[in-house]
Amino acid sequence: MEKTYSIYCDESCHLEHDELPVMLLGAIWCPISMIHEHTKKIRKIKETWNARGELKWTKVSPSRENFFHEIVEYFFSTRDLNFRCLIVDNKAKLNHSYYNHGDHDSFYYKMYYYLLRNIMDPQKCYNVYIDIKDTRSQIKINTLREVLCDSVHDFTRSMICKIQHVRSKEVELLQLADFLMGAIAYKRRCLNNSSVKLGVIDKISELSHIDLDSTTPPWEEKFNLFFFSPQEEKK
Repeated sequence: MEKTYSIYCDESCHLEHDELPVMLLGAIWCPISMIHEHTKKIRKIKETWNARGELKWTKVSPSRENFFHEIVEYFFSTRDLNFRCLIVDNKAKLNHSYYNHGDHDSFYYKMYYYLLRNIMDPQKCYNVYIDIKDTRSQIKINTLREVLCDSVHDFTRSMICKIQHVRSKEVELLQLADFLMGAIAYKRRCLNNSSVKLGVIDKISELSHIDLDSTTPPWEEKFNLFFFSPQEEKK
């Protein structure tokens, strides 16, 4: 059984004042021994369809419809690629002054904790790669590592071998996380101005056997969704 895994994390609609109703954090993970194979396959699919640059949801268009369907089919055809997404509904209801000491960043990393804790097994080792947010956030992700390890009494920090920032343009699996998150965000925002994007969403729903609108069982590994609803301020 594989003991070492890599997790690639990205975010969408995460800015505090972007006036978007949802915030998403997503993670793709697989055994470290399979990273090269999946990267090679995704690049081959890109080459076949002459799809240059990053794989991104914002690039979904009629001229590349079959390419994006093949990407979805590839993900679901694999046995060891998994995806988890945390969706914060009604972002405008977030009360950072009451729950997060007035700091949106604190909430952001709390959500990363909830995203990752259900993926990790203390008997295994993980390399965690997070899309770079800013040059000052390394301290925050080091703290995230400590909190995740402490939560399973791993005081030697052996569960998380390393945690660091990467740039998505260099990492195909991080781009795949962006793509899948984008589909969920598009559906959650009730957008319908692109039949091609709606078709990709239907393909994801068909192959995952879920409607993308509700939390999946915690034991669901292949395509796991967790919806977080902000609480009202306590009186």
